[in-house]
Amino acid sequence: MSLENWQKEDRQYIAGTYNRFPVVLVGGEGATLYGEDGKKYVDFGSGIAVNVFGVNDAAWKEAVTAQLGCIQHASNLYYTAPQIGLAKLLCGRTGADKVFFSNSGAEANECAIKAARKYSFDKYGGGRFRIVTLQNSFHGRTMATLSATGQDAMHRYFMPFLEGFDYAAPTYEGVRAKCGGQTCAVMLELVQGEGGVRALDKDDVKKIAAFCREHDILLVVDEVQTGNGRTGTLYAYEQYGIEPDIVTTAKGLGGGLPLGATMLFGRCGSVFSAGDHGSTFGGNPVACAGAVSILSRITKELLLEVQGKSAYLRTHLGRIRGVNEVSGLGLMIGLTVEKDARAVAEACLARGLLVLTAKSKVRLLPPLTIRKDEMDLGLNILNEVLAQ
Repeated sequence: MSLENWQKEDRQYIAGTYNRFPVVLVGGEGATLYGEDGKKYVDFGSGIAVNVFGVNDAAWKEAVTAQLGCIQHASNLYYTAPQIGLAKLLCGRTGADKVFFSNSGAEANECAIKAARKYSFDKYGGGRFRIVTLQNSFHGRTMATLSATGQDAMHRYFMPFLEGFDYAAPTYEGVRAKCGGQTCAVMLELVQGEGGVRALDKDDVKKIAAFCREHDILLVVDEVQTGNGRTGTLYAYEQYGIEPDIVTTAKGLGGGLPLGATMLFGRCGSVFSAGDHGSTFGGNPVACAGAVSILSRITKELLLEVQGKSAYLRTHLGRIRGVNEVSGLGLMIGLTVEKDARAVAEACLARGLLVLTAKSKVRLLPPLTIRKDEMDLGLNILNEVLAQ
């Protein structure tokens, strides 16, 4: 079937919420994908930071299919080995006390919001429920996480939004000014992904963490996009020298299957009791089996490779005429370019490179295992498009 026919059926049967690029992806391996017409593409997007080991990863497929041969789903009224194994692995790698599993980053952040408010309610009673988030942040598309998102452009159409969120300038002074007697938590993305791939200042973040600790305000770190090796450490907060109370993650954790996790540290470890929260599909055994395969292979050696690939890409990207700034952390890269970002992405697609956008920036999120020849091909295409 032709691309035009695929597009026609998409418009006929699927809600028009996505501004899709004109390609039908059908297969590939690693960071190389193929369209239905046989055209080859280098993938600098990895499904928006999901396919951390690329597509068609043999070890992940083996783990998933082995679990499919056992049981594909079990209610959370029962125990399953993959869910317990993944929770044990996450706690061991991060020092978290407990984990709650969900299906997405938005759900993981919903859980974090509930955990923060319940912690404060249990200790202080009602009235201490407000959460400070940052201007330009993005935490999801459910009503609570959309309300938590600090972007005016997101606060349309769906009124009334949930109360209890204050939006601070992304600095220590900005956060401190928004905190008060009703504040129970501060929620940060250490690199604002959808907001333009902007890394927060490390000194500011350390000051925010110290202020929160001093005032018994929980520090929640949203690692939905930055987590699972994306920034060169398992989680980005490790590079900031802080100890969060709650960490959320998703995207790359499942390796391509829907999976979110909310990690609860220290004083938050016992915040939930039976019935306080739940999920039908959260911690699905197939998704968890895949995640165990992913997480167990994000080793120190791989993270060093990510750091090296990041340095290589940033060095060469900074030399391309038409790139005014390279931002982000690790293999989460934003490019401030002189051309329209969407137009750049479309021109790259036509030449065989998949890139993303974030506001006015071009956004690059290649698989952690991308090869040098794939990076070089992508860099050449970007150079052709931007230097014209």
